[in-house]
Amino acid sequence: MLHHTPLGQPTSYINTYTPGLLAPIARHAPRDFFGYDLWHAYEVSWLNLQGKPLASVAEFIFPCSSPYLIESKSFKLYLNSFNHTPIKSSQALEQLLIKDLSLACGAPVSVHLKTIDEFTAEPLHTLSGICLDEEAIAIDTYEVQPDYLHCEENVLTQTVYSHLLKTNCPVTAQPDWGSLEITYTGKQINPADLLRYIVSFRNHQDFHEQCVERIYTDILQRCAVSQLKVAAYYTRRGGLDINPVRANYEIPIESKRLGRQ
Repeated sequence: MLHHTPLGQPTSYINTYTPGLLAPIARHAPRDFFGYDLWHAYEVSWLNLQGKPLASVAEFIFPCSSPYLIESKSFKLYLNSFNHTPIKSSQALEQLLIKDLSLACGAPVSVHLKTIDEFTAEPLHTLSGICLDEEAIAIDTYEVQPDYLHCEENVLTQTVYSHLLKTNCPVTAQPDWGSLEITYTGKQINPADLLRYIVSFRNHQDFHEQCVERIYTDILQRCAVSQLKVAAYYTRRGGLDINPVRANYEIPIESKRLGRQ
C-alpha cells in the first residue's frame, strides 16, 4: 500500500517546486463521522521575486471526508520543494498550496499562512476536563485492548484527557507522541480502564488519523455514549504536527495548539 511513498526510503531533497512529491493514501471506509485533520507546518520557506528568502508557519485543514490523506514525509518533501522557488507573494503561495493539496486529497483544503511573529503571538491552549494521567493503573500489554473499556451506571457529559498517548509509524516504527482529549455524553467510562486502553496503543503502528479513528470507533462500539468527540494533538516530527478530530455530530473547526507542540 505504501510502496509509492518515501516512507522508510533514502530521500533526495528537491528544493524547487515539485507537486508530484505529494503521496496520497486512501482513507479507511466507511466514513460515518464528522471531523477534520488540522496540521501545522513550522518550516515553510520560499523566495520572493528578488531572490530574498521568506519564512512562514502554515495551518492546513483537511476534511476527514476526503478520500485520501497525505503521507507526512511526502508532505514535508513537497514543502521543502518551495525553498528555492520564486513566488510572487504569500497569497500566491497560499493559493498554490490550496490547489495542490485539494487535488491530492480529493477534497477542498483550507490553508492559512502566518508570519512567524503572528504565529508566535497566538495563545497556546490547554486541554479541558479531567486529566487521567494520575490514575493508579498496572499494565503490561502494549497492543490495543478495546476490552479494557468499561462503563459505570451513572450518566453524564464529561471531558477527559491524557498526555500519555504514544503510537508508531506503520513503516519506520518511529514513535509518535500525543495528547488525547475525549468528550462524551452517556454512561461514565471508567477512568482507570480508559487510561489503560489509551496506554495500550504504545506499540500500535498506524497513521495518526487512523489511530484516532480506532479510538473513536472502539469507544463508540464498547461504551454507552450518545455523543462522542475524540481529538489528538500530536507533537511535531519533520516540522509538522498533525491533529485529527473525530465526532458523531457536526463540530466547529478549532485552531488549537498545545505547549508541547
